[in-house]
Amino acid sequence: MTMAMPGAITRARPAASLRTRRVKKFLSYYRPYRLWLAADLAASCLIASTTLALPICTNLITRHLAMGTAASGAIATLGGVMIGLVALQALCTAFVDYQGHIVGARMEGDMRAELFAHYQKLSFAFYDRQRVGQLMARLTVDPLSLGELYHHGPEDIVIAAIKFAGALAILFWLDAALAAAILAVLPPIAVYAFHYNRRMNRALRGARDRVGDINAQVEDTLSGIRVVQAFANEALETGKFAAANMRFLESRRDGYRAEALFYTGMTAFTQLITVGVIVFGALAILNRAMSLADLLTFVLCVAILIDPIQRMVNLARLYQDGATGFSRFAEMLEIAPDILDAPHAHDWSPGGGAIAFDNVSFRYRDDTPHVVEHFSLAIAAGETVALVGASGAGKTTLCALIPRFYETGAGEIRIDGTPIRDIQLASLRRHIGIVQQDTYLFAGTIAQNLRYGRPDASDDELVAAAKNAQAHDFITALPNGYDTEIGQRGVTLSGGQKQRLAIARVFLRDPPILILDEATSALDNESEAAVQRALQRLARGRTTLIIAHRLSTIRHAGRILVLGEQGIVEEGRHDDLLAAGGAYARLYAAQRMA
Repeated sequence: MTMAMPGAITRARPAASLRTRRVKKFLSYYRPYRLWLAADLAASCLIASTTLALPICTNLITRHLAMGTAASGAIATLGGVMIGLVALQALCTAFVDYQGHIVGARMEGDMRAELFAHYQKLSFAFYDRQRVGQLMARLTVDPLSLGELYHHGPEDIVIAAIKFAGALAILFWLDAALAAAILAVLPPIAVYAFHYNRRMNRALRGARDRVGDINAQVEDTLSGIRVVQAFANEALETGKFAAANMRFLESRRDGYRAEALFYTGMTAFTQLITVGVIVFGALAILNRAMSLADLLTFVLCVAILIDPIQRMVNLARLYQDGATGFSRFAEMLEIAPDILDAPHAHDWSPGGGAIAFDNVSFRYRDDTPHVVEHFSLAIAAGETVALVGASGAGKTTLCALIPRFYETGAGEIRIDGTPIRDIQLASLRRHIGIVQQDTYLFAGTIAQNLRYGRPDASDDELVAAAKNAQAHDFITALPNGYDTEIGQRGVTLSGGQKQRLAIARVFLRDPPILILDEATSALDNESEAAVQRALQRLARGRTTLIIAHRLSTIRHAGRILVLGEQGIVEEGRHDDLLAAGGAYARLYAAQRMA
């Protein structure tokens, strides 16, 4: 069976079918906000229409000036109409600007929520190949510009289309030759804009990648700040950050160069059009080919004609920025989880919790050796089995395969005779309690961390679990007891305290199957003895797997398996294995001498 490579992200140019899927995906975020979008577009139509109506009113007022005081009433009426148009335009603009931004922000939030949920479906194998900073950038930075694109895109297209078509129609009505000349210079402007937009797009893509690198570097350094300071390597980390920061600066420099040429050229083009209209219009007036009213209207309409160009320029910028962000965002969503519920998977409640490995093989990547190969083992319901052996023998890997953190490459694992692939993932993991070697506590209070094992647990159950894990006494000695904030990763607690809280979470969950991966490794001798007694009580009637390097902690195990490169080297009880004088006895003697 070939294992998937979930960490890979392709950079190849998308095929037509991929582009089609991404366009559909992009548009799908509008679906919950269809009514707001319709209202936004209606307001945009009114904004464009009132803008076009104002030059026409100006033309009429200018024409009425020749009639003197006799036209004062008509001028006043037209002035009132223009004030009404400006008021309507202001109301529509306020609606579009506020409500449109709100909807865009909500769509951006929907995208983040979807990606965050997707992250939680990806397996350990995916995270083994990724850096947290890069993943954070995909979640935070990439969708940031999409809210603006979602909001401005439709309305700018509508406003630009109406203004452009309407202004062009008015210009041709006033002076077809001059309007045709203006229209002739627009294609070169479009070619210029397209060229520099492509350059900006490439630079933006590179800049986003570099931001991810910076995030990864910062996350790595700050997470290991104690190691950095312990080795006095602040200068080394600063140098690494400076290198990543310089790569980002280089990518931004390319983007800014393209952006400067883009906007300089577009501004120059629009100013030249305006100057040309004024000059040729003035000559037309001298030749009595155009009236002053028509020139004034023509200049106003040219300004209106320039606005759609500017809007499309801005939209092109938003599109390039948003397309880059959406492409990176979509790449993550397109990474299919490699561990999923089978179509026939069902909810499940274990019986005794018997576990069977049947000819199981596993390796982390196709190009690496097998960690586990043709491994078979039967664990009876309620039995306590300890796994020992040298690092890399596969102890932790075997335990990670049971809750399907990784998928077996070959063979089958069964619980109470049911293949674990036939069990829904949530149901399977709900009945397995794990205390891992690397204890992880969330920022928050002690009570919140304990309730992570069972959110609906009562205060009495919380205290009972803490007492069983020998954690109650040190918790009550803290300033706020169970409501004490422990910081990111439990930074305010000692290693032994964090380990006992992790054990208490498992007590609170009370699962039928226990996996203890070095569960007492950070405890002092006194606490270890107390927790060992508590774990023995918890293990009664439950299937328990213990991974231990400290062999003194597994004397009570019903069976001890010594793992080596060829699988199970020895098995038996503690006393029997010592008497046999084999691999286990040598490991035990080496630890006593250390």
